[in-house]
Amino acid sequence: MQRAAAARGDEIAEFFEEKRSGSSRQRPELDRLRQAVRAGSCSRVYVFRLDRLTRRGIRDTLDLLEEFRGGGAAVVSVADAFDPSQLVGPLGELVAAFVAWAAEMELLAKKERISAAREKVEASGGRWGRPRKVDPTTLAAAKKLVNVDKLSVRVVASRLKVPKTTLLRALHGKGHYARGKNG
Repeated sequence: MQRAAAARGDEIAEFFEEKRSGSSRQRPELDRLRQAVRAGSCSRVYVFRLDRLTRRGIRDTLDLLEEFRGGGAAVVSVADAFDPSQLVGPLGELVAAFVAWAAEMELLAKKERISAAREKVEASGGRWGRPRKVDPTTLAAAKKLVNVDKLSVRVVASRLKVPKTTLLRALHGKGHYARGKNG
């Protein structure tokens, strides 16, 4: 993005790097960017691809582009084969709508693939998700240290190199460690 900005004679003053999914409405970095555009401190908004702004559908994408345009900021897409800031009017909206639609379809397909993978793993008796930090051997050792040796959970967690809250969850059978859960 810095090379694309330099090629236009721009210098990127600030990066807004969102950690949350584009399908979420709760995106603090996007909110900060919107505030910066409203305040007039951005003349161009560089994005890697237009679909990285939002994956909530055509209307959200068009609304966001219009909001930026209304705030005096042009949106420049680095990886897309077109420049959204140059496409105004019905043609620009059509291209942006198509990109938004494609992003939304990809999100739906991704959710379907994840769901199918989860069902397959669980049908074969497996457990979906991250591996547990406290395996049955570690849990047995922790129970002995807490109940027999009377050590505090903090000390046991430190000895076993497991986060205290995770160890508490395992000891009390909460979350992934609840009885009846796979694994």
